[in-house]
Amino acid sequence: MLFTEAVYVGIDPTAGVRPMYYAALDADLRLLALDKGDMETVLAFISGLEAAVVGVGAPQAPNKGLIRQEEVRRKFNLQPGGRKWGNWRVCEYELRRRNLRMDNTPSTEKAAPGWVKIGFTLFERLRSMGFKFYIAEEETEQHTMIEVQPHTSFAVLLERRPFLKRNLEGRMQRQLVLYLEGLDIPNPMHALEEITRHHLLTGQIPLGGLYEHDQLDALVTAYTAYLVGVKPERVGQVGDGEEGLITLPVAKLKDFYP
Repeated sequence: MLFTEAVYVGIDPTAGVRPMYYAALDADLRLLALDKGDMETVLAFISGLEAAVVGVGAPQAPNKGLIRQEEVRRKFNLQPGGRKWGNWRVCEYELRRRNLRMDNTPSTEKAAPGWVKIGFTLFERLRSMGFKFYIAEEETEQHTMIEVQPHTSFAVLLERRPFLKRNLEGRMQRQLVLYLEGLDIPNPMHALEEITRHHLLTGQIPLGGLYEHDQLDALVTAYTAYLVGVKPERVGQVGDGEEGLITLPVAKLKDFYP
């Protein structure tokens, strides 16, 4: 374990039209916080932590265009001078070529969607608070930050692409994999067991203990931060340190995710 009193935080940014969710776990995977608030609320929570690994579910910076460089393209057997994948970061290409779907990060902040801009700002604010990026096999700082792609994190844990996150089955699937990973959260199968014929006929389905998709994205991001601090041998990274690394909750990726 990195630090005895370290806290592992996951943030799920939004475009600012609604509060962002954040989750915090201790070294025993107990849930310390699962809440929402604006950026200042989230950063105030983090600033009170003596030691922390913080994951943000968004890109850390604009695309620097490394994958257009000839030496990088040769590394991935891409045609030198070609344009294919030229608008993707290296880390994003490494996941997309394995059939893991995501959006590419634009080369300018102006062209980025709102939630991506919020992610850029979060990383800048964390950097100003003394947080440094985690790089595998290097000594971890007392204040460490990582970029996480929640959809991909669930996919690599499941070893397949998950159901759509907004659907009931997608939420249950995501919560179940986190429950099986040891997080101190409700077993989502209990919610399923509570559903009766009467509930279905009346349109009143009890879903107590089943989290929303934003909460689950924050939780898997916090879990990835936990692995960085407590079980770094179970963590993998893709990308280029110059442009940005995505940290994943598995040490080795499959070649293809169905």
